[in-house]
Amino acid sequence: MAQAVDASKNLPSDPRNREVVFPALGDPQLGNLETPVNASPLSKWFINNLPAYRQGISPGRRAVEIGMAHGYWIFGPFAKLGPLRDTADANLAGLLAAIGLVVVLTGALSLYANSNPPKALPSVTVPRPPADAFNSKESWNDFAFSFLIGGIGGAVVAYFLTSNLASIQGLFG
Repeated sequence: MAQAVDASKNLPSDPRNREVVFPALGDPQLGNLETPVNASPLSKWFINNLPAYRQGISPGRRAVEIGMAHGYWIFGPFAKLGPLRDTADANLAGLLAAIGLVVVLTGALSLYANSNPPKALPSVTVPRPPADAFNSKESWNDFAFSFLIGGIGGAVVAYFLTSNLASIQGLFG
């Protein structure tokens, strides 16, 4: 067995001897690599369909989508794993904690917006970053405000669904 492995090292036609990692965009000075994971069509499709990279939507809509997702999933750990998890007010505590964290995250986004962030650069996974989004302080502030609205909305939806789960299950059998 070991002889077969040693013999395959000398065969250029053996698929195990092919290079699979290349410098990004053919330039080794970019500090990024093109691998089978980040350069695969599935990875590119998935990343380019996330709200941050989707073409043709405003920074506000991007942020509402991102905020809704974050507010929705942040609610759960606070409500079900927090210190009030065994009380009747666990869901309300989770809602308030999720809203508090969304407010803190919005503050961090606002601080970042005022730091004059650089424009998005093309990469292996996102060859054409959206040109209209994240290119000015105003678009970042619009993003932060919309993130706040979406985050609070996502937390409220999660609270509503969790608090009324028995009623919702009764509707569907």
